[in-house]
Amino acid sequence: MLTNWAGNIAFTASHIDRPTTLGGLRRLVATGARVRALGSGHSFNEIADTGGTLVSVAGLPSEIDVDTAASTVRVAAGTRYAELAREVHRHGLALHNMASLPHISVAGSVATGTHGSGVANGGLATAVRELELVAAEGDLLTLSRDRDGDRFAGAVVSLGALGVVTSLTLDLVPGFELAQRVHTGLPLSVLDEHFGAVTSAAYSVSLFTDWRGPLFGQVWLKYAADREPEFPWAPGAPGPLHPVPGVSPVHCTRQQGVPGPWHERLPHFRAEFTPSSGEELQSEYLVDRRHALAALHAVDAIRASVAPVLQVCEVRTVAADGLWLSPAYGHDTVALHFTWLKDTAAVLPVLGLLEEALGPFAARPHWGKLFTVPADRLPDLYPRLADFRGLARELDPKGKFTNAFLAPVLRGV
Repeated sequence: MLTNWAGNIAFTASHIDRPTTLGGLRRLVATGARVRALGSGHSFNEIADTGGTLVSVAGLPSEIDVDTAASTVRVAAGTRYAELAREVHRHGLALHNMASLPHISVAGSVATGTHGSGVANGGLATAVRELELVAAEGDLLTLSRDRDGDRFAGAVVSLGALGVVTSLTLDLVPGFELAQRVHTGLPLSVLDEHFGAVTSAAYSVSLFTDWRGPLFGQVWLKYAADREPEFPWAPGAPGPLHPVPGVSPVHCTRQQGVPGPWHERLPHFRAEFTPSSGEELQSEYLVDRRHALAALHAVDAIRASVAPVLQVCEVRTVAADGLWLSPAYGHDTVALHFTWLKDTAAVLPVLGLLEEALGPFAARPHWGKLFTVPADRLPDLYPRLADFRGLARELDPKGKFTNAFLAPVLRGV
């Protein structure tokens, strides 16, 4: 039985295919009645499931083609960020941002709106300049930021609803070095006065709390190696730490101000180690940055319900973008990410309480995480969802790429 990484989802596909050629993939899609693409399995809901054919693109020819003159890279969809980052770094270039785990696939991360952190840093999908996908009839379709404009903006964070992505072309920036330092014991009350200064203190900032009190036990600063920021609001940690209290930091990226290349500091976890065993569930809700403090206090008000089933909560910032189904569409954003105990029955009621508490702030659920927000509420949260439904009808009129998760989201498709 095939499951997702966390083991909370057992895929119901009638069979699984791993084509090794683009022609094979095109034939598979053209002849299939129901098809879904499977990435690295790091989603926590049924977004990747299907009752038909589950397709892994990991077997397609590996491609990481760096164009140093154009500062771009064309990459095969199934490539993991760790592999991509190493090759890009070898050419003296960099991705502008990375998620906390470098082990996730490029196409899957982009399709669900996954992000890193930084007040000026857009999510991973904002680097996409061009994408190539196999559409419902097996045709190869290429969409470009420069050529396809608004239609391209609708197709990047696609939830897998438009076709099977085979490659992406990403913008790159000059390579850079970062250092990382962890501070401990930041009271929530300090954020009331200094939220902007705290979250913009470094290139990338993450705040961690277990919500057992109004205190952020850890603040992770990732900063330009030659410009260590002042951080007067919390003391530096005496040694390396893992985001989850009590867990060994051996798998975490280097801390304590030691400089290193961007791809060895932006993620929280080291590429050479397999991430945790999957003994967790995850949810994430993203709010307009203007409402960040009110949202944090709303969670604090229900922490007695949240804390017993929580491992850790991470708070990050994401810059606004114009991608239709991005959680940061239209406004600068603060993301509240919850890593739960692996106990679905205990977690689901808490999600309801959490979504009620964050409701006044139009909190958008992350597409690849656990949430209970009803589908009829989603158009209020994602204002271009109606346009996306139209794009899905155009590219997949028979709903070949739709599944039980997407059907209510794409009502009428």
